[in-house]
Amino acid sequence: MHIEPDSSFLIIRRDNIGDLVCTTPLISALRRRYPQAHIAALVNTYNRQVLDGHPDLDAVYAYAKAKHRLPGQSRAAVYWNKLCLMLKLRARHFDFALLASPYPGTSALRLARWVAPAHIAGYAESTGLVDLALPHGGPKAVHEVEDVFRLARLFGIEAKPGKLSIGVDAVARARAQAAIGARDAGRKLIAVHVSARKASQRWPAGRYIELLHALSGEADFLLLWSPGAADHPQHPGDDAKAREIMDAAGALPLTAYPTLELKDLAAALSLADYVICSDGGAMHIAAALGKPVLCFFGDSDAARWHPWGVPYRLLQPESRDAADISLAAALQAFRELQPQAGTC
Repeated sequence: MHIEPDSSFLIIRRDNIGDLVCTTPLISALRRRYPQAHIAALVNTYNRQVLDGHPDLDAVYAYAKAKHRLPGQSRAAVYWNKLCLMLKLRARHFDFALLASPYPGTSALRLARWVAPAHIAGYAESTGLVDLALPHGGPKAVHEVEDVFRLARLFGIEAKPGKLSIGVDAVARARAQAAIGARDAGRKLIAVHVSARKASQRWPAGRYIELLHALSGEADFLLLWSPGAADHPQHPGDDAKAREIMDAAGALPLTAYPTLELKDLAAALSLADYVICSDGGAMHIAAALGKPVLCFFGDSDAARWHPWGVPYRLLQPESRDAADISLAAALQAFRELQPQAGTC
């Protein structure tokens, strides 16, 4: 198929933060191949800040899922706003809607059909509703970035995927820098993000405390977490876990910095020299910022979801429960990571 240089593309990715971060190499490749094109993304309000200010996008559109609606916002209002957005996108007359996921599901396809582009592209076993179809016959042991990037072939792009990318809000970065304050220029800053959505990915607070004390002679620390109560129905937080770590930190050189918004998390991570965290959105954001990562994996596919394009050490016990990762293993992995990115 001939694709005009000034074609318009709508990239649809409606799932988690890390999934969207792993889509950014595809977005950048489309921009390099079609510099005159109008390239937009359709995401949800939960993950949209991943793409705010992204240099390769002309527009970012976001709708709220019912489970992410604001306090006091009714389901009817959520659905009405979504319908209005779909009508707005339909009026834009996109040439291509790209289902930028290895397994987009019926919801993403339904969104693409509502937008009514000239062509819908994505993984499918046969042409039909997806008229630009790529069979899902890639390698079995493949990273999410590589799996998503295979879709670039539909648009004449045969290159390998590049690095992840994410913008950093200047105001949010200045706010994080002010919270950290003046530091000894000779000491590294280690960002320690203690939140994880899945229970099997959570490293215990006590283990983090031991690790901070073990590394306290060589670095300063930036403690990051998702604020809120653990029993919050929509967005569980880790205030209690962070408080336990802060109470045990004593005189450690530690700055506690809860990240209410995604832009605050990206800004804080951008200031670090190393990042220690569990598998999840924060890990992929750290990789997009080029940070060396020590990561804890529980019951997830390490081959598919490990940090992309940066030095990393990954720990995953046979039990597939991150709580079983020992302090000794974490210390050894961090020591191995340091020579790859410069010694503390």
